[in-house]
Amino acid sequence: MKLALILVAIIVGSSAFGQVTMSDSAFYEVLLKNHPLAKQANLAPLFGKSYVLKARGSFDPKAYNQTEQKYFGGSQYYSLINSGLKVPTWFGVEVKSGFESNRGTYLSSQDKTPTNGLWYGGVAINLGQGLLIDQRRAELFKAKIYEKSTIYEQQLQLNELVYEAGYSYWSWFMAYHSYEVLQEAMVLAQTRLDAIIRTVELGDRPGIDSVEAKIQVQSREAMLRQIEAELQKGKLKLETYLWSEGSEPLELEAKTTPLPNKDLKIHSREHFDNLINDSTILSHPYLQIANFKIESLEVEKRLKKEMLKPQLNLQYNFLNEPINYNPFEAISVNNYKWGLTFEMPLFLRKERGELALADLKVKDANFQVDNTFASINFKIRSSFVDLENSKQQLEIYQKTVNDTKALLEAERSMFENGESSLFLINARETAYIQAKLKFIELLAKNQQAVIALKFALAKLV
Repeated sequence: MKLALILVAIIVGSSAFGQVTMSDSAFYEVLLKNHPLAKQANLAPLFGKSYVLKARGSFDPKAYNQTEQKYFGGSQYYSLINSGLKVPTWFGVEVKSGFESNRGTYLSSQDKTPTNGLWYGGVAINLGQGLLIDQRRAELFKAKIYEKSTIYEQQLQLNELVYEAGYSYWSWFMAYHSYEVLQEAMVLAQTRLDAIIRTVELGDRPGIDSVEAKIQVQSREAMLRQIEAELQKGKLKLETYLWSEGSEPLELEAKTTPLPNKDLKIHSREHFDNLINDSTILSHPYLQIANFKIESLEVEKRLKKEMLKPQLNLQYNFLNEPINYNPFEAISVNNYKWGLTFEMPLFLRKERGELALADLKVKDANFQVDNTFASINFKIRSSFVDLENSKQQLEIYQKTVNDTKALLEAERSMFENGESSLFLINARETAYIQAKLKFIELLAKNQQAVIALKFALAKLV
C-alpha cells in the first residue's frame, strides 16, 4: 500500500493556505535517502571492499592434515600422517612447517620416519615464473583498483538517478504552473461568455459575439484538459522517485505543489564557467573508471609477461626428530630435504599470444579514454550552449509577457469604450496566455539545462 507524501512534506516542505510546497532540494533529499536505486548505488563500494577481502584470502595461512591408513589380513600395511601449516608471503615465497609420522609393516622405505616422528620446516621459492608477480598478487592488485573504481561507479549511478528525477520534477513544475495559467484563462473566458450572453439578450451586442466567446471557452477547455492530463502523468512519474525509509512507495498529497515561479533563480553560464577546463574533465568519473580499467589491464599484461619465464621452483626443508617434544633439539644442517623443478614450453606460442592480446587490450582501452575525453568535453560544452540559450530566451519572453499584457490591457480599455471588438480582445488575450506558457516552459528548461550541465560534469551529487 502506498503512503501519502504529506508525512514527508511536513518535514521538508512549507505550507500556506492548505498547500504544501515541495522544493527541488527537498525532493532530492528524499530521493537520495530512500530510493531503491540510491540504496543500490551505495552497495558499490561494499562490493569493492568485499573483492579486496576475497583477494587477500589467497595470502591466508593454511593448516593441513593428510592421514592415510591401510589394514588387510590383520596387518597394518601403513599409516601415513602429515600435518602442518603453510604461510604464503607477498614475495612469492611459501613458508611451511609440519610434523610427519609414518609406520606400518609394508611401509615404503622413503616414507619411514623415526619413532618420535619427524618435524620439518622450510620454504618453497619461485625463482623463475612467479618471482615478480603471480596470480595471487595480480588478483589483489586488480581488487584494490576495482575498490577505487567503485567509488566513481557509485557517483555515476547517483548522478544518473538525480538527473532523471530532476527532469521529472521540472516537468511537473511546468505542467503545474501551466495548468494554473490555463485554469485562470478558462475562468476568464467563461465569465466573459456569461456577460456577453446577458448583453446579447438585452440587445446591446450582436448574437455572433456569443459564438465567438463560446469558441474561446471551448478552445481553452481543450487546452486545459490536455495540460491536466500532462500534470497527472507528471505527478505519477514524480511519485516513482519517492519512497519512505521503509522502502514503501509514496504518493504526492493532493495539495502538494512545486516551487512558485517567483522563487526560481535564472541560471546562466557565468555561474559555471570555472568548471569547464581540462582538469575538470580529467577528474570525471567516466575517465577515472576508464583509467582504472587500464591499470587493471596493465597488471594483467605484467602477469602475462611473467609467464614467458620458465617455471623454476626450489623447495628446501630441514628435518629433525623431536626429542622430549622439542623439534629443535639436536638439529643438524645435514638433515634436510630439497627439490628443484623446471618446466618451459619450447616455442611459448600460447604465452606470447596471451601477452600480445593483453597489450592490444591496453591500447584499445587507451583509445577508448581518448574518445571518452572528447565525448565528455562535447557534452559539457553543448550543455553550456543550451543553458545560455535558455537564459537568453527567458529574458526575451519576460519582455514578451510584459508587452502582451500591456497590449491586452490597452485593448480591454478600448473595448470598454466601444473602440475594439471581441475578436481583438481574444487575440490579445491568447497572445498573452501563450507568452506566459512559453515563459513557464523556458523557466523549466533553464533548470533542466542546469541539471544537464551538472550531469555532464557528474556534479549532481
